[in-house]
Amino acid sequence: LQCAATLGMAAVPVLELRGAIPFGLAFGLPPGLVFGLAVVGNMLPMPFILFYLRAVFRWLRRRPWWGKKIDWLENRAHLKGRMVRKYRVLGLVILVAIPLPGTGAWTGALVATIFRLPIRRALLSILAGVLIAGGIVTAVSGDRFETIEGNASGASGIIPNGGGVCKKSYYNSQ
Repeated sequence: LQCAATLGMAAVPVLELRGAIPFGLAFGLPPGLVFGLAVVGNMLPMPFILFYLRAVFRWLRRRPWWGKKIDWLENRAHLKGRMVRKYRVLGLVILVAIPLPGTGAWTGALVATIFRLPIRRALLSILAGVLIAGGIVTAVSGDRFETIEGNASGASGIIPNGGGVCKKSYYNSQ
């Protein structure tokens, strides 16, 4: 049940894997399993979005209430897609990979559709971005995370002029 919930949550817009990974880890599922479920769940709707979004938008535009909403979505995609317009496939990977609100696979698919990127390239770019975002979110969602800090010491005291570069571990629960 927790696996299905993690997979399903990853397929939902806004939450995507950014919400599914912490959710699955909170249930005590292994990080590798959570990562895999979140990536698969996040990618499940992408082919359908890339193939059918234009037709759905055309159909909805004929409805008075939906026309303005579709225009708003397309304007938002143009704003989010500045990097995609400039760098094309690499820009799409970066847009999807940044684990912040307003980015992700759903936004990437919308932008790829608006800019008419070839579907195969768009899918591969979105997958690459989802894998990167999933790695980032998985790495920072556990109870412990590690940083590499420059000009800091490994000890708890302060060393004048720093003590070099070292790897430190922190716990979210403390």
